Amino acid sequence: MPRSTDINSQDESISSRVSCEMPKVLIADDSRFQRQMLASFLLPKKIEIIFAVDALQTWMMALRSAPDLILLDINMPGGTGIEVLKRLRVSNKTQQIPVIVVSGDESATTEATARELGALDFIHKPVDQQKLTDAIGRALGLQANAS
Repeated sequence: MPRSTDINSQDESISSRVSCEMPKVLIADDSRFQRQMLASFLLPKKIEIIFAVDALQTWMMALRSAPDLILLDINMPGGTGIEVLKRLRVSNKTQQIPVIVVSGDESATTEATARELGALDFIHKPVDQQKLTDAIGRALGLQANAS
């Protein structure tokens, strides 16, 4: 069974409830609360969830786990989500992974940069669950109301 590399046992508990047969989503956020909230939106969709808590771990998990989608925070320890996006786009192993930025960063410049680097969407915190669920469905090719 896949295990989260996050040290928080609650995150690992969520991660261990899913199967390898499902689409895999990497949630990259330094806030445990945010990771768990985002994961709670995904669990009804039967999506495998893995976690990263900083920029370096996000990059390493993307390389190692080949997720089908990354939900990426901008402000994390060890680097920014923008730096992660740049790295993802230059690597042959990760350049095709869709990314949805989920951030409290309100800067129009940050959002524009993320989109220029290929982010499919930029969702501001606090997260609108329907907007995020719709964006995830589009990114993974899921039906909007599928559970």
